[in-house]
Amino acid sequence: MGRTISYVIGVLTVGLVMCTKLNDYGMVMFSVHMVQHMVISMLSPILLLLGAPVTLALRALPPAPRGRKGPRELLLMFLHSRYMKIITHPAFTIPLFIASLYALYFTPIFDFLMGSKTGHIAMMVHFLAVGVVFFWPIMGVDPGPSRPGYLMRMLELFAGMPFHAFFGIALMMASEPMVTTFKHPPASLGIDALSDQNAAGGIAWAFSEIPSVLVLIALLFQWYGSEQRQAKRQDRAADRDGDRELEAYNAYLASLNTRGS
Repeated sequence: MGRTISYVIGVLTVGLVMCTKLNDYGMVMFSVHMVQHMVISMLSPILLLLGAPVTLALRALPPAPRGRKGPRELLLMFLHSRYMKIITHPAFTIPLFIASLYALYFTPIFDFLMGSKTGHIAMMVHFLAVGVVFFWPIMGVDPGPSRPGYLMRMLELFAGMPFHAFFGIALMMASEPMVTTFKHPPASLGIDALSDQNAAGGIAWAFSEIPSVLVLIALLFQWYGSEQRQAKRQDRAADRDGDRELEAYNAYLASLNTRGS
């Protein structure tokens, strides 16, 4: 139930920022666009990953007949492929996460994509994909390439989050509009481009805290659950060892009794 609720809310957050008037305002207001960016890249991926859609697919897809490869087998091959090991490695995910901010907003690429609704949607799809790739090896519950320990995952999380804060501060401290697309907002909105940019920077700076807390809580719960499962496995192993020792001792007693007779 928890996974279903999380996944549905994740889908609704994507629909909220992309299928409502927010998307229209996001084309002309930097602050609204930044809300879209933060939600779809840092909140929606977390909720979708907690829903474990890949695990559901692996349980729902039937196994292929012997000697053949069906959708389930192809999905498993993809999850454990060398490609997945590369794109989920911190050396790839953290630079990608950072480049999606600085290399996009501070280059002409952003203005080019914002020139049309299609480009804007493609940008949002990119943000969602980057968020999924970044958060999956940290707190995803779906199977995949081997993940580091929980402490290392926390370090990966905190290695990427400060760059969001630095990005927001850079926007807030700028003395002039830094993105051409939002330099001349419609007069009907009655907003100042620089003030709107400062608001966008404040959103980027403040929003990085919320996902960090959510992911940290999820990691702590996963860590606790992992420790509980490991303790149960150790208890079962100890019980089996104890039973074998008891059986061996009883056999030893039986052999003494047989020799005595």
